[in-house]
Amino acid sequence: MADARPVPILMYHSIGGADRLAVRPEAFAEQLAYLKDGGFTPITFGELVRRRPTTGRPVVLTFDDGYADFHERALPLLDRFGFPATVFVTTGWIRDAGPYAAGRPLGRMLSWRQAEEITSCGVEVGGHGHSHAELDQLSDAVLRTELLRSRRLLEDRLGCAVTTMAYPYGYSSARVRREVRAAGYGAACAVANALAAGHDDTLAVPRLTVRAGTSLAAFERALRGRGFLVDHALTKGYAVVRRSRYAVRRLRGSV
Repeated sequence: MADARPVPILMYHSIGGADRLAVRPEAFAEQLAYLKDGGFTPITFGELVRRRPTTGRPVVLTFDDGYADFHERALPLLDRFGFPATVFVTTGWIRDAGPYAAGRPLGRMLSWRQAEEITSCGVEVGGHGHSHAELDQLSDAVLRTELLRSRRLLEDRLGCAVTTMAYPYGYSSARVRREVRAAGYGAACAVANALAAGHDDTLAVPRLTVRAGTSLAAFERALRGRGFLVDHALTKGYAVVRRSRYAVRRLRGSV
């Protein structure tokens, strides 16, 4: 990405679910109104990496996993405000995935018809793995299958190019990023809870987590990349643990 002012990329999951990451529809509407009143201009993740904005107040709204409530609750609110968004879909979790079903969905997920409908509404759909596996713990062969199957299923069913993705759980590594590029993705989202800057690796673009308990004041701080000190400390420590875990599994021949 070319050098430019930092951009907040917001990471949502369910809108209306019951877990700690699920945002209430009323809170989501309040957040959208805050962005509108604050003069923010939402763009998709793909637009951000293709034509890095140098003016205005760009912001990116992303949604992980592919929950059905995006279609039912988030999309009408986004339409009301005229905001675009990016949804990263786990293809093995699609409600009517049939023989391609994989992994364990965490809730009620999009159907293929709903995925097609949100695409027709201008929503960018990206990959999120096929089974929502921890990509940095997979063998090379399994990793390639996970990435390629997801992209090919999305492109075949939606009839459009899929060039962006987000890492399940935010986990990646240099090895994973090489395979992501080889699978045809041009950009990928991590988590990191930081603003996206022009110097970031396009295959490890940071996002900001929006949770069930994110108040409007905390939302405002998140837009400035603040309020994530604990998250940063935990992320750095866990990265070391994950690298060690993968090294041990390789020594044991389990990957």
